[in-house]
Amino acid sequence: MKFSLAINMERMSPDIDMRDVARHTLEMVQMADEAGFEIAWAAEHHAIEMTIAPGPFQMLAWWGAHTDKIRLGTAVAVAPYWHPIKLAGEAGMLDLVTGGRLELGLGCGAYQREFNRMARGVKAQEAVPYMLEMLPVLKKLWAGDYEHNGTYWSFPKSTACPKPLQSPHPPVWVAARNPVSFDWAVANGCNIMTWALSRPMSEVELYKQRFEDAVSRAPAGTKRPRLLTMRYTAVYAKPEQWEIPIRAVQRQGAQFENLFRELGSVDNGFPEQIDLASLQHRAEYDPEMLRTNLMFGTPDEVIAKLDQYAALGFENFLYCASYGLPMAEQKKSLKLFIDEVMPAFRADSRRKRSAA
Repeated sequence: MKFSLAINMERMSPDIDMRDVARHTLEMVQMADEAGFEIAWAAEHHAIEMTIAPGPFQMLAWWGAHTDKIRLGTAVAVAPYWHPIKLAGEAGMLDLVTGGRLELGLGCGAYQREFNRMARGVKAQEAVPYMLEMLPVLKKLWAGDYEHNGTYWSFPKSTACPKPLQSPHPPVWVAARNPVSFDWAVANGCNIMTWALSRPMSEVELYKQRFEDAVSRAPAGTKRPRLLTMRYTAVYAKPEQWEIPIRAVQRQGAQFENLFRELGSVDNGFPEQIDLASLQHRAEYDPEMLRTNLMFGTPDEVIAKLDQYAALGFENFLYCASYGLPMAEQKKSLKLFIDEVMPAFRADSRRKRSAA
């Protein structure tokens, strides 16, 4: 199993020094690089402190300058916020300066509050067509001169400058949930990211089945893409420490639901925490639900949970560190994951465990 890290600069209160946040984020990526994580992923969000990510390529270039091998991914560049020529060029530049380490995650966004500010009020649920138009345009700009007259963008003959080092272009990933998005990703040569939020293992199984169904429907000769799944992750030494990440998820979730549905205010970049009990899906924030479904536990408990993913055929797991967990706890968790969880998923260790 290969492991990736999703990490954002996040400030949950104004008394946290932004310089400490930035330094912490880089140090987490450096830990992952030294431990053999495959990819470090940076998000794109605007005007909110809980996910400070206005320029994913700027963040990735910084990480790339201070790491050696780890690949660098956007999770995700939000298509409605970009012009294709700019996105193609930014991606090419990042690939150039990092020696060909870019993994381009492309998506359609999530927060209506952001769409009202970054995409002229486009409705979040109407953003998918932007991504569908964007991807083939990027590929053509990376290939050479191209003129485009589309629904959302039109421009005279242009090309990406610089072009990516990777040929024909960096690997492209898209977030998928419904069967149509899985089919589109497979047909367009995209790897797939999934995120079951705090929902039960049955949701993970559903996404895996949709992936396999999409692959089976693809024309003969279609390359099988990669499938990556993400969970909030916390590894702790003692079982009684389980409440620390649970409280963090609940707090961040109260802000996430505000932004996702515009249910409250945002003061100087800090979203108001809404009452989770008011949500129809409030059961997803129940402590036991979170403890069971998220990648929370002692090293042995996390290994057992990851074994379930391996049994389903998942070969790529995305460790999400950013959900408001205090920075010191984030580092403790990542160190335990590196020292005590990852060794169990090396090929030789898995063979021994399977034999036992």
